[in-house]
Amino acid sequence: MTEKTPSVLFVCSKNGGKSQLAAGLMNHLAHGTVTVHSAGTKPGKSLNPQSVDALAELGIDITGEHPKPVTDEVLDAVDVVIVLGNEAKVQAPEGKRIEVWDTDEPSERGIEGIERMRLVRDDIRARVRILHAELTRT
Repeated sequence: MTEKTPSVLFVCSKNGGKSQLAAGLMNHLAHGTVTVHSAGTKPGKSLNPQSVDALAELGIDITGEHPKPVTDEVLDAVDVVIVLGNEAKVQAPEGKRIEVWDTDEPSERGIEGIERMRLVRDDIRARVRILHAELTRT
């Protein structure tokens, strides 16, 4: 009997920044050992260019991605729902593992631009590594 591939949904409000960062980082780290989804509670029109650039610095290309809405289908399908930041609110099905990652917000310290996005990326990256280890038992 084969084991089911673990799955995760990363959610933020617009699905243009933090959730896309998390999904890109997890896909890069997992190499197919985790099924990865991202979505937004109020999807924007496009990806945050600084998020795209911050991942490109690590050799991760998410230019083919686009903001998507949270759907009941994906909520039902995943093992874990990760909400990034405190803007997005998600009602996950009963019994579903849901976590809120109160991510670093450098803009509160006056740090903006790509420097801000690198700090956000690195905070999310550390959390993704821990989650990946939990999901794959490695």
